[in-house]
Amino acid sequence: MTIAEMPRTSFPVIRDADQADMAQVQAIYAHYVLNGLATFDETEPSVAEMLARRASALMAGLPYLVAEADGRVVGYSYATSYRPRPAYRHTIENSVYVAHDLHARGVGTALLTALIARCEAGPWRQMIAVIGNSENAGSIALHRKLNFQSVGTLSAVGFKLGRWVDTVLMQKALGPGSTSLPGNCSV
Repeated sequence: MTIAEMPRTSFPVIRDADQADMAQVQAIYAHYVLNGLATFDETEPSVAEMLARRASALMAGLPYLVAEADGRVVGYSYATSYRPRPAYRHTIENSVYVAHDLHARGVGTALLTALIARCEAGPWRQMIAVIGNSENAGSIALHRKLNFQSVGTLSAVGFKLGRWVDTVLMQKALGPGSTSLPGNCSV
């Protein structure tokens, strides 16, 4: 069976990404950069840039995961800091990309589920999805499926591939969310 024939019920292995995975991660991402509106990057980053992005996430203690099937990376997900100011330190942003020929097979769900679980084990309390393109039904449905709530749409904030593009914001509480103070905090 080829990966493209992978049934919806057959999940790939989700694991930490390593340096050797980053060329395949870059190839997955390059497709979206050059052909879609899910990312606002307009020039495909190099493998070196993707390695630097992975290193940045790992230095912040955040997970960077890949989905692997038949020896091939078929998707990836990671978390980054939401904003650099200190008050945002308990909020992170997620990204999930699946090989363009493997949509609707559960790869994105497996990746985002694993990412959420890993982040809930850390000190973070909110996860934000910043979804490029309000017509990105697949990503919006994936996040809804995993209990993200729509919190707004920023209209026409990007311009890519000859058109204005919206950004959809979705949010999910991690662990106790805002129902208690984070560790090592006082009122």
